[in-house]
Amino acid sequence: MDEAIRLLITEQWSPEQISGVLAKEGKRISHETIYRTIRKDKAKGGTLYKHCRHKLKHRAKPVGSRRISIPNRTSISERPTEVDGKRFGDFEMDTIVGRGNHGAIVTLIERSTNMLFMRKLKKGKNAKELARTVIHLLSPFKEYVKSITTDNGTEFACHEMISKSLGVTVYFADPYASWQKGAIENANGLIRQYVPKKETFEHVSHQQITKYSKKINMRPRKKLEFRTPHECFYELIK
Repeated sequence: MDEAIRLLITEQWSPEQISGVLAKEGKRISHETIYRTIRKDKAKGGTLYKHCRHKLKHRAKPVGSRRISIPNRTSISERPTEVDGKRFGDFEMDTIVGRGNHGAIVTLIERSTNMLFMRKLKKGKNAKELARTVIHLLSPFKEYVKSITTDNGTEFACHEMISKSLGVTVYFADPYASWQKGAIENANGLIRQYVPKKETFEHVSHQQITKYSKKINMRPRKKLEFRTPHECFYELIK
């Protein structure tokens, strides 16, 4: 259990991730057992629960907001069937914003490996700056990028800049259909462990953003047989 607690505290891995990795090392401990230990610790006034993604709380379902139409958007209904989450090179894109809409971070995830890219936006949800940032983040992997899927937020109004520079189509999900880009929605939830909704981003540095993305990309994932997104992504880049 000591190793499980160490991984929880230092890496913020989930009990399931910890259990899966330890099992590969021949150490059998169920995620239910780890959760029980965390709950007992919390009941005694301990702080282990604070290292869990949701701090043992259930998240409220997000409420959809009104979106303004985006010119020349390509609907997700036109996205080819090959974009099924298994093919390498298909990305999802989103933003997370600070409390009171102070500051924004653009987030991207490669669907098959769950590799996360994120960058703080100097001008908030400014569409041109977001497009330039996305191009900067994905240009090193341009030959591998096959598609990008996002929502109808106005910060993605300059999607044609991204398409032209990277040579891919940006597909837009249906309004209020967050499940159509579930990978990035889940990734945003992971990021919120480090950047809570109640905080603004004014004092969050680019160095901190890099540190958070590294932490998340070095977490073992069940869907990857408890390998890490970083390991799987760069194995396919070779």
